Amino acid sequence: MGRVVIPKEIRRTMRIREGDPLEIFTDQNGEVILKKYSPVGEMGSFASQYADVLSKATGLTTVVCDRDHVIAVSGGAKKELLERRVSPQLEELMESRKNYIASKDGKEFFPIEGVDKAASVASPIVASGDVSGAVLLLSNGQGAATEGDSRLCTVASAFLGKQMEE
Repeated sequence: MGRVVIPKEIRRTMRIREGDPLEIFTDQNGEVILKKYSPVGEMGSFASQYADVLSKATGLTTVVCDRDHVIAVSGGAKKELLERRVSPQLEELMESRKNYIASKDGKEFFPIEGVDKAASVASPIVASGDVSGAVLLLSNGQGAATEGDSRLCTVASAFLGKQMEE
């Protein structure tokens, strides 16, 4: 029937959900390698260029991620952020398909695991009706994001979603 059963612990560790596409490879020794497919990851260099432009326009660190990991960073510590896992908070935000704008109540949102940088703005990337990732603007500690920053982030996520549909 063309099915492969992946043990629950591996699915949990790799964050594989029902219906997630996987890539299957074999190496020279005949071992089978499963890799979670990321449509946003396929656009890595394009996402990096878009992140560069957005970071220059806003003056904030810009992050593009798929549903699991950071795939592009501009305007900040690339080595610190690239390939990091997204936080459960960001996963929930993406699933809700809502934008996030930091409020002035002091409650912070940390979108990347193990990184102490709060988000100013976050917008999910939706392609063909499915959430594929998010675009984030990280706080620089110099006040709240502007309405313009929020709109730019929303436009960026919508644009990347459209690019994945084509």
